[in-house]
Amino acid sequence: MKPVVKYILFVLFLLLVDQALKLWMYYSVVPNHNGSIDLIPGVFKLHYVTNPGMAFGMELGGSYGKVALTFFRIVAMIAIGYFLIKKSFTHSHNPILWALAAILAGAIGNLIDSVFYGVLLPGNSPDWAETPWFHGEVIDMFYFNWLDGFWPEWVPRLGGTYFLTPIFNFADACIFCGVVAILIFQKKFTELGNK
Repeated sequence: MKPVVKYILFVLFLLLVDQALKLWMYYSVVPNHNGSIDLIPGVFKLHYVTNPGMAFGMELGGSYGKVALTFFRIVAMIAIGYFLIKKSFTHSHNPILWALAAILAGAIGNLIDSVFYGVLLPGNSPDWAETPWFHGEVIDMFYFNWLDGFWPEWVPRLGGTYFLTPIFNFADACIFCGVVAILIFQKKFTELGNK
C-alpha cells in the first residue's frame, strides 16, 4: 500500500462521520427531538443550528462574502491536500501528516455543507441568497451549555453581557484538533521528521 493511502482513508473516515452526524441531525433530531438532545443534562447537548459563515457564526458579508469564503476553503484544501500527498512520499514524520489529514477532512466537510447543502437540504440557505449553490449553511451541533453565562462586570467592553458558548460540528473539531496538535508538538514533529 502506498504511504498516502492511509491518510486518504483517514480523511474519508472523518468525512463520513462528519456528514453522517450532520445529516442525522437534519433528518432525525430536528423533526423528532425539536432540534436538541441532552446527552449530559446541563453540560452537553446535541443542538441543531445552522451557521451561514465561518467559525463562531462570523460572516464576510452577503452573497459575495460567502462565495469568497468558499473559494478560500477550496484553495486551502488544495494546498493542504497537495502538501499532505507530497510529504507522505518523503520521510516526513507521521503524526504531522495525521494532523494535516484531520484538518483536510474538516475543511472538506464544511465545504460540502457550503456548496451543496443549500440545494440538497430544504431551508438550508439564507433567504437573501440569489442561488442555493455555494450558499448552504454549515450544520453545527456540539453545545457545551454549562459555559453559558454573563461576563464579569470588570471585563472591558464585555462586562455584564451574556456569553453564549459557540456551537460547533465534527469538522470544526477535526480542524481544531489538527491545528492544536501541530502547534503543541511542532518542535517534536520537526525534530523527529529530520531524523
